[in-house]
Amino acid sequence: MDCGLLTNKNEPVPLKHIEVDLQVQGHVATVTSTLQYINVEEHPLEAVFVFPMPSRAALCHFSAKIADQEIVAEVQEKQEAREQYDDAVSSGQQAFLLEESEESVDVFKMSVGSLPPGQSSTITFIYIIELSVQADHSLQFCLPAVLNPRYTPAGSGGGIVSEITSSSSGIPYSLSFTAHLSSPNPITKVESKCPLEPLMFLNTDHTKAKVSLCAGHMFDRDVELYLYYQNPHQLTAIVEAGSPAAQPGTLLGDPVVMVSFYPEFPESVMSSMSSCGEFVFVMDRSGSMSCAMHNGQGAQERIECARDTLLLLLKSLPMDCYFNIYGFGSHYESFFPKSVQYSQDTMEQAVKKVNEMQANMGGTEILQPLEHIYKQPCIPNHPRQLFIFTDGEVGNTKDVLHCVKSNADVHRCFSFGIGEGASSALITGLAENSSGHAQFVSGKERMQAKVMQSLRYALQPAVTDITEDWTGLSFTRLSPPINSLFHGQRALIYAQLKGEECQNPDTKGKMSVRYRLGDQEATNTVHFSLKLAEESGLAIHRLGARSLIRSLERDEQDDGADKEALKARVVELSKQSGVSSSHTAFIAVHKGSGQAVKGPLVKRRIPTPMVMACRMQVKMCKVAPMAAPMADSRCAPMSRRLRGGRQSANLLQMSACAPVPASDGSFAMNPDTAESPKDPLLQLISLQKALGCWEMESAFAEVFGRTEKELIEQIPAQVKPDVWATLLALIWLHGFKIDAQDEWQFLAMKAVAWIRTQKVVNQSECVRAGNALLGCQVKEDALGL
Repeated sequence: MDCGLLTNKNEPVPLKHIEVDLQVQGHVATVTSTLQYINVEEHPLEAVFVFPMPSRAALCHFSAKIADQEIVAEVQEKQEAREQYDDAVSSGQQAFLLEESEESVDVFKMSVGSLPPGQSSTITFIYIIELSVQADHSLQFCLPAVLNPRYTPAGSGGGIVSEITSSSSGIPYSLSFTAHLSSPNPITKVESKCPLEPLMFLNTDHTKAKVSLCAGHMFDRDVELYLYYQNPHQLTAIVEAGSPAAQPGTLLGDPVVMVSFYPEFPESVMSSMSSCGEFVFVMDRSGSMSCAMHNGQGAQERIECARDTLLLLLKSLPMDCYFNIYGFGSHYESFFPKSVQYSQDTMEQAVKKVNEMQANMGGTEILQPLEHIYKQPCIPNHPRQLFIFTDGEVGNTKDVLHCVKSNADVHRCFSFGIGEGASSALITGLAENSSGHAQFVSGKERMQAKVMQSLRYALQPAVTDITEDWTGLSFTRLSPPINSLFHGQRALIYAQLKGEECQNPDTKGKMSVRYRLGDQEATNTVHFSLKLAEESGLAIHRLGARSLIRSLERDEQDDGADKEALKARVVELSKQSGVSSSHTAFIAVHKGSGQAVKGPLVKRRIPTPMVMACRMQVKMCKVAPMAAPMADSRCAPMSRRLRGGRQSANLLQMSACAPVPASDGSFAMNPDTAESPKDPLLQLISLQKALGCWEMESAFAEVFGRTEKELIEQIPAQVKPDVWATLLALIWLHGFKIDAQDEWQFLAMKAVAWIRTQKVVNQSECVRAGNALLGCQVKEDALGL
């Protein structure tokens, strides 16, 4: 069972074609996906697709064409939509149902109903999304190629049907992908890891452009675009006209403005670091963490990469802080009963346990360790910072996020999605609900660099005390207030412009954002015109509606909330804007001359490769007597019955390949690659002391390919061995590992601070001798001494 839709004779029925059109407006995008497939069986089939939807996205259109008949779905209250779907299928009518999973907002289920034999089908759906900001100020769009399985905690009932199915024979269908770009600021370039056709500018000021994926791209990995604009930190505003068909005063009838706030951090703020904090590292040790980081050669296991990263974090912590490490799977355990003060002794204990960590703890029960952590008393003057690492395979995402939000006053969460297909709802939700920051690590990206960026955010001042001033305009805010922003974060502010002046094209708008950064106050201002261009698909209106809907859904989780009133408002907004929610579904029925279905529908589960640009699970139901469900080597069935009841099942955990701890305390090697040489950078990191220095020893000399005796013979006069070793380490890092400076910068800062306490009299002579020994030409100034 490699890929494609399969018949009852296990013969593949491949998806024919995927066509994706991307429309970008500044920081947001509209994505239109069209899928073509066919049923070659002799019987009607009911197919159920499960596919990932980025958590920041809003689904706003769903239609299907069976033979020459086209149906377009509309948004209805969820239970009404389900009943209408069941009635239609039972009477032999063509029906489609699309709804958010109850377990996680980034997974959608699409029930395709009774597909006649021999018929082809085309499905089109459109979603809108905010593009994420990268460290180099570019905006990223990602078309996911994988949906990871979601682990459902024991005793919680059904689960989400979704699995990875790798295809050894290649992807048997074609993909075409085109992006149309528009921005208030000029577009400077577009990059991708996939081959692109040349960028084509559509006007002289370079604010509109077009780019396409080269023909023949095999959709075996995520398609990522990186968009670069001039003046990325400038406050920008895009005003979108309301729909002529909608009533003025309603959300779709009035203009909506989107303001992009991406503050610039001056160097004086960037260089100021706190030495306080309680750092709690929460590591996923479920069976899926034994999977490889990517499909290429030499890929590390996820757990191995996580061990490397934890080692780096432990060596980089400031001396005055507190820390603890938790591992979780079907249960959880902590390195220490409570957070301990950072010292050489506690760091060594933690490093030893990190080296022994394996992906051997079963499922992915993240809620229990979080609840336990939040019950621990906070340490005065040491703000709690959680660093959570997971491949995001949980089924109770909403419960986890409610727990995090309830404790947002006492911590910030820095979350990391490991591997392609991590749940964006979980990873981004952890950060959004705690004023933290989310990162995703996929493909061949180095986790260490992204994690150290987040550690820098945790130790640096953030933008706070954010207030807005809308001059002379009447408006209703659609997005929640901004509490804080870290370096590299951007906020999108949505507002519905109201009143008669907003219908006047000569009206000028002005909006200012005031904020505090460290001990500095700043103001950013943007002017905009209400002379609006032609309607552009209402993408900004719908993202504003989605933002308001998500806020109302979060409010429903609060104790004492008027849940019925909030639900009614969500349903009203969802139906009005055409944007999906947890309380609504897309339903479409084609009332053809179908035969009534006799007896219960029977499911047959078939894994397929990507549909809607992803891999997803397909279940197909023959209108026939019960057939045995097809098992999968990785997961047992976790499907929800379409019509009443649930199927319960256990997730079969993959066995972890046990790492072998090395005798010198450096990282253990995978048994399959036990002969591979150690990474010298990791070896050097593992040998640093908590204070920031290195000691002269044989393992240290091995990093440079020397013996301990050779290093000692070159010590300048009146220099202690540990000072000499620390200077050599700094010179080697600057001379040979400057490309990885993001990873070792905190280690170097600690080393420099320690050397200053040693009052070295002949420092310049030491640097010259170190350069000569190592074959470098690093200047003393570059070392920060």
